[in-house]
Amino acid sequence: MKQIILTLALFAVLAACKDETLSGYAPEETTWVLESLNGAPFDANATLTFPEEGKIAGKAPCNSFRASQSVPYPWFSLDGIASTKMTCPHIAQETQFFEALQNMTLSEVSGNTLILSNEDGSQMLFRAVP
Repeated sequence: MKQIILTLALFAVLAACKDETLSGYAPEETTWVLESLNGAPFDANATLTFPEEGKIAGKAPCNSFRASQSVPYPWFSLDGIASTKMTCPHIAQETQFFEALQNMTLSEVSGNTLILSNEDGSQMLFRAVP
């Protein structure tokens, strides 16, 4: 009986250690490429990755960035976004990308598709690339 209790306690501890943020539900080592923003094709390159528990990183049209996430899936929220500060011909798309990303509140991962959305109806559609 004692061994069963210890085993159950071990499973409870391991379950509590699982990453409950989006990074725990998105396939590891996947790069997500933004295909569309609010239903319109996104005409610049922007990516997301989930390099470790509770972290997000990627490449906006001009700059690399990273941030933390702390809300459980399917919720989505970024904290402490940091990016490089280069300029390029796609700076308007970069501003649009970062503004949209910061306003997303929900996430859904299904196969090779990642959708970020919010209650206002905004949506970012990403596809996984090998």
